[in-house]
Amino acid sequence: MKSVPGPVEHVVVVGAGLSGLSAALYLTGAGCAVTLVERADHVGGRVGRYRFADYEIDSGATVLTLPGLVDDALAAVGTDASSAVPPLRIRPLTPAYHARFADGSDLRVFSDPERMSAEVARACGPEEAVRYRRLRDWLGRVFQAEYDEFLATNFDSPLDMVRYPEKRAALLRLVRLGGFGRLGTRVARTLRDPRLTRLFTFQALYAGMAPEQALGVYGAIPYMDTALGVYFPDGGMRAVAETLAGAFTAAGGRLELGTEVTGLDYHRGRGPARARRVLLADGRALPCDAVVLTADLGSLDRFGVRPRRGLRASPSAVVAHGTVPAGIAENWPVQAHHTIDFGGAWARTFAEITPRRGGRLMGDPSLLLTRPALSDPGLYLTRGATRYEPFSLLAPCPNLDSAPLDWSRLGPSYLRELLGVLERRGYHGIAEHFTVDRLDTPATWRDQGMLAGTPFSAAHLFRQTGPFRTRNLAPGKENVVLAGCGTTPGVGVPTALLSGKLAAQRVVGENRGVRTRAPATVRPPSVTEAVN
Repeated sequence: MKSVPGPVEHVVVVGAGLSGLSAALYLTGAGCAVTLVERADHVGGRVGRYRFADYEIDSGATVLTLPGLVDDALAAVGTDASSAVPPLRIRPLTPAYHARFADGSDLRVFSDPERMSAEVARACGPEEAVRYRRLRDWLGRVFQAEYDEFLATNFDSPLDMVRYPEKRAALLRLVRLGGFGRLGTRVARTLRDPRLTRLFTFQALYAGMAPEQALGVYGAIPYMDTALGVYFPDGGMRAVAETLAGAFTAAGGRLELGTEVTGLDYHRGRGPARARRVLLADGRALPCDAVVLTADLGSLDRFGVRPRRGLRASPSAVVAHGTVPAGIAENWPVQAHHTIDFGGAWARTFAEITPRRGGRLMGDPSLLLTRPALSDPGLYLTRGATRYEPFSLLAPCPNLDSAPLDWSRLGPSYLRELLGVLERRGYHGIAEHFTVDRLDTPATWRDQGMLAGTPFSAAHLFRQTGPFRTRNLAPGKENVVLAGCGTTPGVGVPTALLSGKLAAQRVVGENRGVRTRAPATVRPPSVTEAVN
């Protein structure tokens, strides 16, 4: 594995999102002196928070899978979730999701195979429950085949897939499993009920693809969601970032919030340029032996890193955050932390939001509703005599490359339209009583420097996947390493944590006598454990 040459005693990590926090912990555990700088006044990045007059709410991801990766990052500096300050308590969500369909039927998603089989039998019949177990087994085998050698690893070249015996064996397993066929086709061939098919393919949207276009290897995502469990930390997803940051500073790391990085100062000799200082907006410069840069792909050029040409971005999203009276929400048709309310359209929806050009808003929207207080009652708030709960609504939409819409004008009216849809679907009172304190649109993400106005970065096309994804060694830069969802291994909370670990490995190398203080690998349950 290629790594940063020369001394790496002092490392600056730019960005305190999950990838930056993860990298900072692994580097600190490896003996580096680490400074972590963040332009916001809080940590978390895309797993951050919005603070309003009398409550806070998660500003980004609401789904946590593979929580063992959080444990591993903490273990790198010799601590754990219960000993860290602040401590972190993560609970499984049961069910992980509650899906509701246009015909009024519903399906709950349980990670326990027996409970999920019973739920499938209830909603879809006993024969479909047998087919579900068959699909679950296949998804698990795909996940096992790709995790160690494709997700949790650094690639120097696509040739690594055939150069190393372990990767070659994993590649052959994936080929035999049909991992390079189409996910939607495989799932539809196994299942019969279209409602259940949606539950095991909508996750392709996380990878920026329609199910019929996504490769079978992305079956790892629904496996994580539906078999390995969805979790939620007390205090919200933002608590994960706060605990990681606390562990970093307790281990001797230096964290600077409200600190804007304006660029990198390079020494340019005969070989690749080497960053020697990180330049700050306040006029200071931080000397460094190496830099871990977690900026979005859409912002790399300001750091002297040339982004890869021709990148195709994932779809974006409109997200509304606010509060609803608890008495109104308790009469809604579904009472769940995560509700996926599917429209009647399916293939048409993906066709609308995923084309490279000519994208448009969903004609029959499928929406994600998040009500975290149902899992963590401490998040309820009281105003006068009325109890309220935080509430978020997410609607997928095309990115700005696909549909350069005027979101400053369109955003509020589109939100009113979505609330009207939910009213008609039985969420009575939402249009009148949902107090919106923050509305994020593709324009929000664009203004933050994100590729094509999407928080989901580059789509996982084959040419942007695995060893073909933007490498985490910045081209032409000797000591600048990338981390985050735009580089390897990709988009999502667990992959962001892995990205930080992989970036740290690029800095310290494999054979230079530097190791993390505790094992930093994930040992997911075997397929037998997951299925039986």
